Amino acid sequence: MKKNFRFTTKMFFLLCMLIPFAGISQTKNLISTQRVFPKMDKVLEFEKALANHAQKYHTGTSHWRVFAIQSGPDMGGYHITEGPTSWEGEDTRGNLGTEHNLDWNKNVAIYLTDRLSGGYSVYIDSLSTVALGDFSDKININHIYPKVGHGDDVVNIIKKLKKNWASVGVTVAVYSASSSGKAQYTLTTRYKQGLKERATGFRKPFKETYEAVNGEGSYAQYLKDIAEFIDESWSELLFLRADLSSK
Repeated sequence: MKKNFRFTTKMFFLLCMLIPFAGISQTKNLISTQRVFPKMDKVLEFEKALANHAQKYHTGTSHWRVFAIQSGPDMGGYHITEGPTSWEGEDTRGNLGTEHNLDWNKNVAIYLTDRLSGGYSVYIDSLSTVALGDFSDKININHIYPKVGHGDDVVNIIKKLKKNWASVGVTVAVYSASSSGKAQYTLTTRYKQGLKERATGFRKPFKETYEAVNGEGSYAQYLKDIAEFIDESWSELLFLRADLSSK
C-alpha cells in the first residue's frame, strides 16, 4: 500500500508539471477567414441564406463574425471570420458534417460568384494593443506584405508603431498569415468609438505622436524603413453585419 501511494503522488506531481505545457499547446489564437462575393442580383437571397446557415451550424469555436466590405478592391464582398481556435482544434474540426455541407452548397453557394479567397491568421499579442476577443463593429484592415527576407524588419516597424498606438489609445489587433499565400501581416484597427476616430483632429498628428515615443527624427527613419522593407500594402474598411453572424 505504501509503495502504491508513492507512485500515485509522483504521478500527481508529474501531471501538475505537464499542465502548463498543455495550456500552451491549446492556445486559441488562430482564426480562419473566407471572402465570398454574391451575384449582384441575388444579394438579398444570399444574405438570408447566409444568416440561416451561420446561426444553425456555426457555434462555439466555429462561431462566425460576418463583415460587409465597404471599400477597397474587394468592396461588395463579405468577410467571414471563424474562431478563435487552436491548431489542435482546427485539426479536429472536420467539415462540420454532411448536413452542414449540403446546406452551404444547396442554399448559400448557389447565390455566389466564382470569386473566393480564404486563409488562416495567427493573432500576435506582443504586437497588438487590443485583446483578441475585444471586438468592434467597424474596423480598418491594413494588409502589409514584407519583402522576401525582411519579415523581422517589418516586425520591428510594427513594434515601434505599437508604442505610438498605445500612447494615443488606438486599438489594433495584429495577425500573421499562415500557409495562406504571400507572407503578410494584417493590422486591424478596431474603432471602439466609431469612425469619428478617423477624423482630422480627433488625435494629434501621427508624426508628432510617433516621435514623442520613438525619439526625434524617428519618423524620417520610419518612412525609410517602410520603403526598404515593405513590398506592398493596402487597406479597407469593413462593417460588422451582426444580423448575418452567429448568435
